[in-house]
Amino acid sequence: MTGLSGGGRGLLDRLGLPMGDATPATTSDRRFGDGGSWRVEIPSVEGPAAMEAVVQAADDAGLVVHRVSQGSGIMLLSDDDIRAMASMGASRGIEVCLFVGPRAPWEGTAQVASADGRLVGWRHTGMDQLSYALDDVLRAVDLGIRSVLVADEGLIWLLGEARRRGELPSSLVIKASALLGLANPVGISMLVEDGLDSANVSSEISIPRLGALRSVIDIPVDVYIEGPDGLGGYLRYHELPELVRVGAPIYLKFGLRNAPAIYPAGAHLESAVLGTARERVRRAALGVTRVDQASMSPLVRERPGVPVG
Repeated sequence: MTGLSGGGRGLLDRLGLPMGDATPATTSDRRFGDGGSWRVEIPSVEGPAAMEAVVQAADDAGLVVHRVSQGSGIMLLSDDDIRAMASMGASRGIEVCLFVGPRAPWEGTAQVASADGRLVGWRHTGMDQLSYALDDVLRAVDLGIRSVLVADEGLIWLLGEARRRGELPSSLVIKASALLGLANPVGISMLVEDGLDSANVSSEISIPRLGALRSVIDIPVDVYIEGPDGLGGYLRYHELPELVRVGAPIYLKFGLRNAPAIYPAGAHLESAVLGTARERVRRAALGVTRVDQASMSPLVRERPGVPVG
């Protein structure tokens, strides 16, 4: 017997939360600040050469790319690499989102390689690691980057607090990685209060679950339309119209199934990095033909996340 009036769903209702997944899923009336419903993100763009490949392939395909993201980490890019990516982003109005490092799997501990220890994900373990991560962000910002990819709740709070205090630019976008394991609207809402601006939600999120999430949070979400094998290898091209209808504002993120692991990237993986970057653009160009082009967010240079070149 429950001690709560109306049970658990009654409490959710009194808190103004959906009492379950949205069935049928309602059409989102939320939009990006420019009025658009969707944008395109190309992930795993690991350096200037990969970004050049993405830009060229996008031009050839007539594809608008709003955001590129990187996975190997700021720490593995030189100052010249970061400046070059920032310059390309600034000149074309493309948000350049760089991952923060180091992360738990690369810190030399065995726990994250164990079955149960994987729950640590790509977080920063201990205050030293958080300090290193914060330094990583400060360096990138000094070099012109205005968007960072984060997989740790503590770092989201730190960056949000630094931005509120004016110690980081107000235009800095704090984006949650898929590796953070965001699973429900309440958990995401807590991170939004801490400063989160954009959330990569589960690749397998159902349309009803996306509808429930969108009824609670306002920030943009990004969803893998094609996920890498490590995240399940989902291909959701047929669901694109519904994902946009229910999830707007949404980044359509085009990963690549059956592709080699490239994190951390380097010269030893250059052919894979460039080849997969071009193929992600090709997949994206195929995918966006399924959605209403008129509802795409315009490519505007002056918006949060676009680098200062």
